[in-house]
Amino acid sequence: MAELGAYVFVFLAGLVTALATGLGALPFFLVEEVSDRWNVALWGLASGIMIGASVFGLASEGLAYGTPLDLGVGALAGVVLVVVAHEVIADVEVHPRKYEEADYRKLLLILGVLTVHSFPEGVAVGVSFAELGFDTLGGVVVFGTAVPLLAVFMTLAISIHNVPEGVAVSIPLRTMDVPPWRMVWWAVFSSLPQPLGAVVAFYFVTVAERFLPVGFGFAAGAMVYLVLTEFIPEALELGEGLAGGGRRELVAGVLVGGGATVPLLAVTSV
Repeated sequence: MAELGAYVFVFLAGLVTALATGLGALPFFLVEEVSDRWNVALWGLASGIMIGASVFGLASEGLAYGTPLDLGVGALAGVVLVVVAHEVIADVEVHPRKYEEADYRKLLLILGVLTVHSFPEGVAVGVSFAELGFDTLGGVVVFGTAVPLLAVFMTLAISIHNVPEGVAVSIPLRTMDVPPWRMVWWAVFSSLPQPLGAVVAFYFVTVAERFLPVGFGFAAGAMVYLVLTEFIPEALELGEGLAGGGRRELVAGVLVGGGATVPLLAVTSV
């Protein structure tokens, strides 16, 4: 089992992704709104990094520890989690306007819904830290700890994805004349379950090595499915008013994000 310091490290990585959501509110300190063009490009960038890291990183690592069957079972479980999560929150509307109007009990309910929504993203972060502390080839040393390159990519991908989510949370709050600093808080609040998901996933993949291939497959399946069914459709919806429906910005973002995973592919294939 990993030491307490490792769990703190993973929790902080998940917290970074949550804090990144607050970045989506920062532009409102300077401007009234953020252009759809930039939002679409950010969704595309995050999607490209996630797909690349999932296929070339998570899946590759999973095959290094187990069989294609192990990986496939995990990927299927990841897809099922996202599908079930969508079903659970399908009839529950948690609009950012309700953040400001909610009492303590309602905030707990809202946080529960947000947990179901963002938990898979935290899981991907946690699983990617499975080799934390090992001197892995191509890893990055942070505060004296060897951090897998895969973990760096996945934390970056989730963080980038959270920025436009923060914008989406902030826009209706802006119409309510909510002060910018409170918009930052509510944006971060919407992603607070991610550090929890990261720690839980990290625990399961470190407590028993046999969970590793399934865990990697689980995270990869959840991420790819999220990109295909949520991120890309969201980007296309935002880009409806742009020339070409925003497809140019989306494709550019995906290509840049996917291209950023090339170093990861080189490392994991050695």
